Amino acid sequence: MARIVDLTVPLENGLRGVSIEPAKTLEQDGWNATTLHLYSHCGTHMDAPTHFGVSSQTIDQIPLDRCMGPAWIVNLAGIKPQALICVADLGQVADRVHEGDSLLLRTGWSRHVKEPSYRDGLPRVSLELAEWSAARKIRMLGVEPPSVADVNNREELIAVHRVLLNAGIIIVEGLANLDQIRRERVTFMAFPLKVGGGDGAPVRAFAIED
Repeated sequence: MARIVDLTVPLENGLRGVSIEPAKTLEQDGWNATTLHLYSHCGTHMDAPTHFGVSSQTIDQIPLDRCMGPAWIVNLAGIKPQALICVADLGQVADRVHEGDSLLLRTGWSRHVKEPSYRDGLPRVSLELAEWSAARKIRMLGVEPPSVADVNNREELIAVHRVLLNAGIIIVEGLANLDQIRRERVTFMAFPLKVGGGDGAPVRAFAIED
């Protein structure tokens, strides 16, 4: 029987870019409802090409069949803060990846999700790895930090995102629970909220171990 591992950070108050407030209550109105205020790149989320202006494609225009497929888990547990992740760090996975495969980089960084270091000290994808992924025609690249690149380095941030997005690679950031996956290769799925004209959106991401 297939095993499903949820790779999504819960959207809740206290998470950067998230504010949830009651709109209706059971006691006063007879039902519960809330109002959600969400930054388009909060929690576990997907970037659309329009996010960095590489094309006009918005999040609602990304085909759903691009948001699923086989993925390799790259174990980078123990990586240092602010480290650059290079092709050499992929190990044997680098020789096994084929066109249409996805890469999920397990760094354990999701444990810092509510700490300043989650954003300011993140290990990130090198330009070399971004270009390699583009050449290999990777389908999706998933990472645990809130960004594939240093959010405090504008030049790096733009360069890495543009290389990936220009190649049609779907970027999923803010993953969690990659340490719960038992296999090296899984089916990965991440479906974004259908936000009209959106530059990105939160996703529900999960892995299926067949």
